[in-house]
Amino acid sequence: MNKNYFEIIRAGINSTFQDLGRNHLYHIGIPFSGAMDNRNYLLANKLTGNNHNHPVIEFAYQGPHLKYHGSPINIAITGDVSFEIKKGDNLIDGKCYQSFILENNDELDIISTNKSVYGYLAISGKFDLKFQWSSCSTNTKANIGSNNGKKLSNNQKINIKEINQNFMNTKLNYVNTKIENIRVIKGTNFDYFSEEGKKIFFKNEFKVSKLSDRMGMRLEGKKIENIVETNIRSEGLIKGVIQVTADGFPIIMLSDHGTIGGYPKIGVVISADYDKLVQLTPGSRVKFQEVDLNSAETLFKLYDLETQSLISKI
Repeated sequence: MNKNYFEIIRAGINSTFQDLGRNHLYHIGIPFSGAMDNRNYLLANKLTGNNHNHPVIEFAYQGPHLKYHGSPINIAITGDVSFEIKKGDNLIDGKCYQSFILENNDELDIISTNKSVYGYLAISGKFDLKFQWSSCSTNTKANIGSNNGKKLSNNQKINIKEINQNFMNTKLNYVNTKIENIRVIKGTNFDYFSEEGKKIFFKNEFKVSKLSDRMGMRLEGKKIENIVETNIRSEGLIKGVIQVTADGFPIIMLSDHGTIGGYPKIGVVISADYDKLVQLTPGSRVKFQEVDLNSAETLFKLYDLETQSLISKI
């Protein structure tokens, strides 16, 4: 048996292994997958001294409660997360964006995310995982990726095949900010919708539905009128595209989305807003704001530069 491993006391909600995802497989129906919040994923890895595409544990709402067995290891958690570390009789309140050392028999209890959805646990080492198409990312809808394509489960053991001796205390002063105006570019079927429907899309508020997961985010609000056809011949989809279903409500395709779909596409969320979009909890209110393609490209470059600047500070 591997001498370094985590014992899962409680698996949490939708806890999976993720990295940056898998490329060039849309033609066989395999989506990109990967970490939902790319910035927080990258920061978690940098805090533990890993390269940028190192597998981490992504969790939603409630994270796993883990007991560690083995040699000392550094860990870091990113997002807006409450967690505790139990060292014998001592209980330590964890802080996000800061590294901590776990020793043999220490327990890590990731209690919950705070008014957000996703958090990330990185270790200064390598989980013992099987890769599929050059990625460990787990897509539970298709049973693709590490852990046999499934969520982590209670009483499971997570083996660690290598520990990096990176025990420096790293820390980053960073606060996640919320987003209310989601910037979008027009979709390929924008003109399928009436002028009143377009006005509703850009002027009215929508509420994030409970029917949201890694595959898609359903929104509730005033119906968007389609004046051409509510169903079209299935076409390719991309992450962030906004379809309007036959009942008139938007659904945003997220990281584990299907690769084709037959609902008209009214818009696409710009890449610069995607990380904050996926952190919106059910009940959150959002509005859409139109930008053109050149602006979307510039905004992404600025967001990427900001991310790299944060990484460089660790």
